[in-house]
Amino acid sequence: MTEIGLTHLLVISIMLFFIGTYGFLTRRNMITMLMSIELILNSVNINFVAFNKYLYADKLNGIFFSLFIIAVAAAEAAVAIAIIINLYRNYKSIDINDANTMKH
Repeated sequence: MTEIGLTHLLVISIMLFFIGTYGFLTRRNMITMLMSIELILNSVNINFVAFNKYLYADKLNGIFFSLFIIAVAAAEAAVAIAIIINLYRNYKSIDINDANTMKH
């Protein structure tokens, strides 16, 4: 049985990063854009944990950075969802193209 190496983790991280970037740049729905940002942050977390395991196995710096990113991402998601809900209540749309033309 083969062990999952650093290369495997980096390939998964790169794929998540580019899927998130593609989703953020091509989608116009604010919820989908928020999910794409979460994919990008998760790819960064995988990098932190992978490099921590393979380069500095005796330290926990990568784990602590990952926990910090998860906490910041949770706060960011809560604020973003609150803004999106507010926009939907006021304008009945969460499309980014409609956000440019919204006037109250």
